Amino acid sequence: MTITDHAAVGNEREAREEVRRKLLGAWELVSYTATSTDGEVVHPLGPTPYGLIVYTPQGYMSAQLGRGDRPPMRSARLEDAEADELARAAVGYLAYGGPFEVVDPTTVEHHVATSLFPNWIGRSQVRKVSFEGSLLKLGIAAPTRLWGAERTAELTWSRPA
Repeated sequence: MTITDHAAVGNEREAREEVRRKLLGAWELVSYTATSTDGEVVHPLGPTPYGLIVYTPQGYMSAQLGRGDRPPMRSARLEDAEADELARAAVGYLAYGGPFEVVDPTTVEHHVATSLFPNWIGRSQVRKVSFEGSLLKLGIAAPTRLWGAERTAELTWSRPA
C-alpha cells in the first residue's frame, strides 16, 4: 500500500468518524416526504408528523415516528384497547432500533434488532445521510416501492430546543 493509499484510507475513516460524531444525540422529526419517480410528493405520516431518533456513543440508535393526527384511544389503558383501535394506531406509527454504523461519509446503516414491523428485525435499513446547517437529512437513495409507486423518501430532523 502506498503513502497515498494510506492517506486515502485515513481520510475515509476520519470522514466516517466525523459523520458518526455529528449523528450522536437526539433529533426531532421536522418533515417526512416521499417523492415518486414522476415527481409526485406524498407525506406518509401526514402533514404534521412527529418523531425522535437517538444515536448513542455505544453505537445504538432508536427511531420513533408517528402521524400528528392520530386520535386518542377510548380506553386509558393499552391492554383494554379494542383491536381495531390498536390497528389504526399502528398504521400511523413506526418504531425500530438497534446498532448503527456509518458505512461511508454519506451512508448510515441501522441494523434492526427491535421493530413495530417484525419483518424488519434482523435486517438493515440503509439511509443516505447529510447535514444541512443544523438539520440532519436521512433518505432512501434508490427508488423503492412505497405507497403505490417507486419513490425515494427523505426525513428531516433537527436538534431539540
